Amino acid sequence: TTPSATARKVGYVLSGLFVVFMLFDGIIHILNLQTVKDASAELGLPDSLALTAGVVQLICLALYVIPRTSILGAILLTGYLGGAVLTNLRAEQPLLSTTLFAVYTGIVMWAGLYLRDEKVREIIPVRRA
Repeated sequence: TTPSATARKVGYVLSGLFVVFMLFDGIIHILNLQTVKDASAELGLPDSLALTAGVVQLICLALYVIPRTSILGAILLTGYLGGAVLTNLRAEQPLLSTTLFAVYTGIVMWAGLYLRDEKVREIIPVRRA
């Protein structure tokens, strides 16, 4: 079904918030700022992975932003966020505040896309009992 004007606006706001957050995160990884180095060390990851992670993240994000490839971008970003969950689980980070943050982020990403894109609504219909 075609999203209402209100649903579409809310979808764009959610998607915008997601994009700003992920853009910021990707850039600080590419710049390999001290906070990224500290977090990487805490997670047991070498500093050298920050650049690769940031580039992959921004490529997937670009696909999400482009309307024709937004579903592909969302699928790839879901995989990226799943890797973040596993990395945090492996490092025994707090569950609700840290480990599941990537899940919360993914929910915002998909909710934004669902509310603004009728193709996503066709692929993932909400069924009422």
